[in-house]
Amino acid sequence: MFENLSDKLERSFKLLKGQGRITEINVAETLKDIRRALLDADVNFKIAKTFTDDVKQKALGQDVLTSVKPGQLMVKIVKDELAELMGGTSVDIDLSGSPAVILMAGLQGSGKTTFSGKLANMLKRKKGRHPLLVAGDVYRPAAIEQLKVLGEQIQVPVYTEEGNTDPVKIALSAIREAKKQGNDVVIIDTAGRLAIDEQMMNEISAIKNAVKPNEILFVVDSMTGQDAVNTAKEFNERLDFNGVVLTKLDGDTRGGAALSIRAVVEKPIKFVGTGEKLDAIDVFHPTRMADRILGMGDIVSLVEKAQEQYDEEEARKLHKKLAKNTFNFNDFLKQINQIKKMGDLKDMVSMIPGMGKAVKNLDLDDDAFKHIEAIIYSMTNAEREDPALINGSRRKRIADGSGTSIQEVNRLLKQFTETRKMMRMVSQGKNIQHVMQGMRKTKR
Repeated sequence: MFENLSDKLERSFKLLKGQGRITEINVAETLKDIRRALLDADVNFKIAKTFTDDVKQKALGQDVLTSVKPGQLMVKIVKDELAELMGGTSVDIDLSGSPAVILMAGLQGSGKTTFSGKLANMLKRKKGRHPLLVAGDVYRPAAIEQLKVLGEQIQVPVYTEEGNTDPVKIALSAIREAKKQGNDVVIIDTAGRLAIDEQMMNEISAIKNAVKPNEILFVVDSMTGQDAVNTAKEFNERLDFNGVVLTKLDGDTRGGAALSIRAVVEKPIKFVGTGEKLDAIDVFHPTRMADRILGMGDIVSLVEKAQEQYDEEEARKLHKKLAKNTFNFNDFLKQINQIKKMGDLKDMVSMIPGMGKAVKNLDLDDDAFKHIEAIIYSMTNAEREDPALINGSRRKRIADGSGTSIQEVNRLLKQFTETRKMMRMVSQGKNIQHVMQGMRKTKR
C-alpha cells in the first residue's frame, strides 16, 4: 500500500542531503516536491497545501543536531504531521449496550457485506463477543446469500427474513432475536446507496432512528480516491456517522482517501481492510500508518499479529526440542503454518523496517511455501523426524515425489540445517554476534 507515495516522498527528502541547516531556501524545493507527491496520491489540494505549510512552519530554522541530518529531521516532522492528519491516535469502536448495535453504510460495491463478516470474526476471536449478522440489504439478490456464506465460514449466526422487504422491520426484529439468543453485538449490513438518492438516504436514516446504533460505520473503497472523500462528506451530513472503514487498502491505491478523509469529515478512520481473507482487518493506527507510508515499517503490528498466533504450550515444546537439538521437519511445517495464519506474507514482510522497498516487486503469497511443503510432504515420517537419514537415493525419490529437482531438495536441507543451528543458538541465550558467527562457519 502507498508504494508510489512512499517512493516520491523518499525522493523529496533526498533534496536536503548534505545541508547543515533547514532554511527557507533549501526547504522550498523539498516542500514543493512533497506537495506534488500528495496531489499525485489524490489528496485534496487544500489539505496538501495546509499540510506542507504546517511542515514548513515547524521545520524552518530548526538546528540540525550532530547525530541527525536535515533529511532525517524533515522525515520526523513529516511523519508527525502525517499521523496528525490521519487523526493522531486510534479510536475504539463503541461496544456498550446490550446488545451493541453497529450499522453499516456506504456506496454499492464498497465492501460492506464482506467487512461485516470480517468485523464479526474479529469481535468473536479477539474480544470474545457473540455477534449476530443481519441481512438488511433487501435489494441485491446475492447479498443475503453472501452474508450467509460468510456467517458459516466464521461460525456466526445470520438473521434473515425471507419475503420481508422492509429493512427497518428486519433490523428491529434482529435486535429482539439477539436479546433472546444472548448475542451481545448486532451488525446490520445495509444496501449500497448513492447520497443523491433521496429515497434510499431516507431509508437508512429511518433505520438509524429506529435502532439507535452505538456505531454507524461508513464503509468506503480506498481505490476510489478523492471521490471517496466527497461521498463520505455527503453521507456524514445525513447520518453523522461515528467512524470510517477503508476497504481494499491492499489494492493499487494512491492513498488519497486515507490521508484526506479524516481532515474533511472530522471523523476517525476506525478500521482498514487489507486483503480478501476474513482475518484481513486491522484497527487503524495513524502513527503506524505514517511509519509505513515513509518506509519505516510497522514492527508493532507485526509483533501483534505474531502474538495472536502464539501458543504458549507449543512454544515450550519447541524450546525443549531446540535445546536437545531434535527440531525436525514436522516442527518446521508447524512454524510455516503459524506464519501463514498471520496473514498476507508480502504485507507482513513490508512491516519490517527497510523491507517495504525490497519486496515491492516480488510476488509473495502463501504459494511461496508450496514447493517447500511439497518437498517435506514427500518425505517419509522417519525422514521428517530424522533428516540425517536422507541420503542420495532418498533425495532423488523426494525430488521426484514433490515435482522438484535434487538441487531444490539439497537447498532446503541446507537451509533447514542452518535454521536449526541458528534457532538453537538463540534458545541457548547466545547474542546476535555469536549467532552470526555460527552462521558464517556453517556457510564455510
